[in-house]
Amino acid sequence: MTSERLASIIINNYNYAGFLPEAIDSALNQTYRNTEVIVVDDGSTDNSRRIIATYNDSIEAILKPNGGQISALNAGVHASRGSVIIFLDSDDTLFPEAVERAAGVFRDSNIVNVLWPLIGIDADSRKTGKVICARSPSGDLREVVLRQGPLSYDVPPTSGNAWSRRFLDRVFPLPEVEGDVKLRGYGADGYLSTLAPLFGRIEQIPEPQGAYRMHGKNNYANYSFEETLHFNLSIFAHYAAALRRHCTALGIEVDAELWTRNSWHHRLNSAVQDLSGVVPAGDSFMLVDEEQWKTGGCVAGRKRIPFMERGGRYWGKPRDDQEAIQEIERLRLAGANFMVFAWPAFWWLDHYSGMTRFLQRKFECVLKNERLVVFDIRKRS
Repeated sequence: MTSERLASIIINNYNYAGFLPEAIDSALNQTYRNTEVIVVDDGSTDNSRRIIATYNDSIEAILKPNGGQISALNAGVHASRGSVIIFLDSDDTLFPEAVERAAGVFRDSNIVNVLWPLIGIDADSRKTGKVICARSPSGDLREVVLRQGPLSYDVPPTSGNAWSRRFLDRVFPLPEVEGDVKLRGYGADGYLSTLAPLFGRIEQIPEPQGAYRMHGKNNYANYSFEETLHFNLSIFAHYAAALRRHCTALGIEVDAELWTRNSWHHRLNSAVQDLSGVVPAGDSFMLVDEEQWKTGGCVAGRKRIPFMERGGRYWGKPRDDQEAIQEIERLRLAGANFMVFAWPAFWWLDHYSGMTRFLQRKFECVLKNERLVVFDIRKRS
């Protein structure tokens, strides 16, 4: 039976014994006392279950075979009784007032999702100086999602959200994905954030209410650029199917093909195919994208050099045309054979007009479309 005054923190865990006590302690130390803490262990093979046992009756423990994050969340929601629910990853933590702040916002019954920024911490719980999702859209986002489809606005990771029971009862249990092991943990945060605007308003608490741990074992963070792109295309399709299904149930007509055309990930995938068609495999290119592609050092078997660059890292924008041209010549002499402007940085071509004239005068433009402008800088024209 759902209590209007109870909040639930559901911690999903798989082999994070080293971080689990911090997560549980942060859930138990909430200033909002009417909070139940449910820990779902998804078949851990480390010391997690012994740690869970030490908490005795202060938590509700669910010990299940390994089935992926989605199956763990389904089990947790089924066991929970709260009207406000927070999913806490077992390598993250909540600040003491997180539930109290969220519960206060949920006094407005039209709100289905409250979100907040998270501070970055490392494996030793030291602050990294990063703030994850410092600003997120809020309010009535239904038209945004209907027009742009899944992943159309930035949201914090799982531990940066609270959800209303009213909404979760409409969408749980979440569908589990067969086959692709990576998609078994397809990201409940993105799935729920895609659907939430159909059912109510989104609100943000501006101050961080928790910590997101970056420790080198986060699955998504360890993917290569190509693996990340494949994963994002796959979850986009999964989210789109769910969004279309719920829209149909609500009697809302949508254009799912428009979602694909507007999708960042599909545009990026097309751009990578474009790039592969003009830059030979094994060759090197300068990429002007302001680090928005998040490629790492290799794209489709081609070496990517950030522009501007120092020590292999993105160094920011040039001060003026002269510095831009000097950097082009330096990297060209160092072995870069192509210069690629991606659509997020197309404004450079206008702003650094002297640089653009230099490129057009000295080198051949081998591709120009709505995604890329590519110059072959191997030899002067």
